[in-house]
Amino acid sequence: MKILVTGKGGREHALITALSESPGQHELFAYPGSDAIAALATRVEVPGLPELITWMKANAIDLCVAGEEAWLVKDRGLANLCEEAGIPCWGPFKEAAQLEASKAFAKDFLKRHAIPTASYTVCTSADEARAALTRFPIVLKFDGLAAGKGVAVCPTREEAEDFITEVMEKRVFGAGNLVVETCLIGPELSVFASLCDDQYHILMPARDYKRIRDNDQGPNTGGMGAVASREIVSTEVLARIEREIVQPTVQGLIKDGLRYRGFLYFGLMLTPEGPQVIEYNCRFGDPEAEAVMPMVRGDFAGYVFEAARGKLKPELLHFAEGWSVCLISASAGYPASSRSGDVISGLEAVEGARVYHCGTRRNDEGRFETNGGRVLAVVAQAASRDAARDKAYAESAKIRFDGLQRRSDIGRMHFE
Repeated sequence: MKILVTGKGGREHALITALSESPGQHELFAYPGSDAIAALATRVEVPGLPELITWMKANAIDLCVAGEEAWLVKDRGLANLCEEAGIPCWGPFKEAAQLEASKAFAKDFLKRHAIPTASYTVCTSADEARAALTRFPIVLKFDGLAAGKGVAVCPTREEAEDFITEVMEKRVFGAGNLVVETCLIGPELSVFASLCDDQYHILMPARDYKRIRDNDQGPNTGGMGAVASREIVSTEVLARIEREIVQPTVQGLIKDGLRYRGFLYFGLMLTPEGPQVIEYNCRFGDPEAEAVMPMVRGDFAGYVFEAARGKLKPELLHFAEGWSVCLISASAGYPASSRSGDVISGLEAVEGARVYHCGTRRNDEGRFETNGGRVLAVVAQAASRDAARDKAYAESAKIRFDGLQRRSDIGRMHFE
């Protein structure tokens, strides 16, 4: 089977690795991919999405897997164009992908279908947003794609007004409205499901760490680490999430005429009143994918191929027992900026853990160097959370580059 994955980061490296380890001899391609991904998949070089569709048709691609979210809503949408070309695509159509592309769309969807979520106001100007600051802490969300950086949890009015200035006046993320919502309190949980029309299959849950510094301090990032295990949440809580959130979401998509085939991420807060939705992502989470994918067992390629063609087959997939801990190494300046060109050492010393490349490139000497904010994900598995955590930190410690940033509490905070 010929499979193309869109994207270039750690999530895509993890997905392509899982596809490469699936039974059968599959020919893998990546658009645009990275120097690290090129060890597993042939990189495709075309100028844009229409040309990619032409290339896939010419090269008889059997399956397109959507990695990053941007392609789902660019132009007429990756899945939409694939359908027109007769190429099965594992990723939602553009209309349904608005669940991630527009925070206001998602909140309206949640409210319309009575799915638990925080109360909110959609603001079209800075003045409206400032007027909506009635209690603290408060959550502000840019109504658009912002690579995981468009959300601010603001404990004070000063921080909220600073974010409003950046987003609504300086337009650091471009044009768009601002969603102001009540701050939910409780531990977070990432639940992933495969959706195929009116069918769904809940996958291994995870927990990620969004803040740059220990103890959830500092600004939000795309994610500084993640933990995955079936033991993260009780079967009773997961059943409630399925009943009150997953099922109504699937039913809501059908009622609204929104076709969906692909991964759907439910970002949840486990509040004292019960689980509530923080956000949807219309693809696998990052860095949660890096934590979950090593736990996949079975025929991942076959599972995705059949689902993309409308046949969800949970029996093709299962997950290992135990724990998986992912630790991110980020570059100097991240998340406000990122520094590229710092040479990475120690990669060859890592043993018994996986290394996924999030933002790297090879220099003229053939060595990997930094090329983005989040640089590397080191992931380890073990029977216990402590053992998996210790292994991830021990192997990460072998990797060095100037300006490196790591948290020291991944897999410990929110569990103790």
